Amino acid sequence: MQERIVIVGAGQSGAQAVATLRFEGFAGDITLVGDEPYAPYQRPPLSKAYLMGTMERDRLFLKPDAFYREAKCELIFGVAATKIDRDAHKVILADGRALAYDKLLLATGSRVRHIECAGSELSGIHYLRGIADVDALRELVGEGKKLAIVGGGYIGLEVAAVAAKRGVEVTVFEALDRLMARAVSVPVSDFYAKVHRAAGVKVLLDTGVESFEGKDKLEAIRAGGKSYPADVALVGIGIIPNVELAREAGLGCDDGIVVNEHSAATGDPTIFAAGDCTRHIGREGTALRLECVQNAIDQAKHAALSMLGKPSVYQEVPWFWSDQYDLKLQIAGLARPTDQLVLRGNPDARKFAVFHLRDGAIAAVEAVNAAPEYLVGKKLIAEGKKIAPERLADTSIPMKTIA
Repeated sequence: MQERIVIVGAGQSGAQAVATLRFEGFAGDITLVGDEPYAPYQRPPLSKAYLMGTMERDRLFLKPDAFYREAKCELIFGVAATKIDRDAHKVILADGRALAYDKLLLATGSRVRHIECAGSELSGIHYLRGIADVDALRELVGEGKKLAIVGGGYIGLEVAAVAAKRGVEVTVFEALDRLMARAVSVPVSDFYAKVHRAAGVKVLLDTGVESFEGKDKLEAIRAGGKSYPADVALVGIGIIPNVELAREAGLGCDDGIVVNEHSAATGDPTIFAAGDCTRHIGREGTALRLECVQNAIDQAKHAALSMLGKPSVYQEVPWFWSDQYDLKLQIAGLARPTDQLVLRGNPDARKFAVFHLRDGAIAAVEAVNAAPEYLVGKKLIAEGKKIAPERLADTSIPMKTIA
C-alpha cells in the first residue's frame, strides 16, 4: 500500500508542503484539508493591494488549480479537522469523515485575537485575517468615513495607509508608547509615526481602548477618557496560534505546537508541524514562534523533508516586510533591546536602514526603501559577520563591498 500523508491547514505552509513532497519524489497519497472555502492563498496582500482594489482575487492564490491536479493532491476545503486519533492514525473532520494517515502535518496557522471590552459585540467592528474579512471591510470604508484602528502593528498601519489614500478619516489607537513596538526599533517607530501623521492619520499613543459605544452599531470609541466618533473599527491586536487540535491529541504545546529542529512534533514520530502554529528552536538556541511567510515556507519544506526521511536542521534567518504608502519596510533577523543600533542613511530622505549589532556581529537589519541594505544585511546575519559600526554608517561605501 502507498504511504498516506494528510496535511491539516490549507495556507502557505500546506501548499508548500505539497510542492516539496512531490518535488522530492513522494509518490504516495496526499490530502490537503482547510476550513476556509478556498485553495491556499497569500495573506500579506489582503491588508494592502487587495484592500486597495489593485489586486484581483484570482491573483491571491498561491497555485493554480492545475497544480493540485498534477500533484494528485486530494483537496477538502470548507471543513475543519476536529480530532486526531493517534492510536488509529486518523484525522476526524467536522462532517464525520475520518482520514487515515501514515504521516500527518499540522499547518493550522493562527487566528485573530479578539478585544474584550464593553461594546465589542457591536456591528461595525471588524478583524482582518481572511478574504471574507477584507471583502466586508472594503465595502464599508470609503471617502468621508471615520475609521478607527485599534492597534498600531503591521496590519493596522497597512490598513491605515490604504484608507488614508481613499480619503478616509483614520485614527489609530495604540496602547503602547510607540508604533510597531514589538517588531521594530525606536528610530523606525518614530519614522512611521511621522509618515502617518503627515498623511493625515491621527496617531494616538499610550491610548488604550476602553469601550465601543453605540446602540445597534458602532458610533464611537472611548479611549484615554475621551470619546471619538467612528463609523467602522478595525481591531488588530495580534494573533493566537491554533494549537487546540494538537493539544487535545496530547502533543506538546507552549505558545505553539512544540517541534524539534526537524519540525517533528513532541511525543509522536508520525506528526509534524509548520508555520504560525509552531514553537521551535531558533538560530540562537532559544525557543520562539514566528508569524511570517518566510517561516511558513521554510519550515514546511523542512517538515516535508523530515516526513520523507531526509531530515534537515531548520535554522533559517527569519525575514518580514510591510508596505505602507510608498515605503517598503524589510526586516531580517531578530532584534533584542540590548542591541547596538547603527543608522545608515537619512530617514528624511525616506531611504535608510537600522542595523542591530550584537557582540560586534550583525544580528538584525531594518531597511526602509533600502533593498541593498536588506539583502546584504540578511546575508551577513547568516554568516555571523562582524562589521565596524562606522563602516556600516558610511553611505559612501556600497553595501556590496561593506564586508
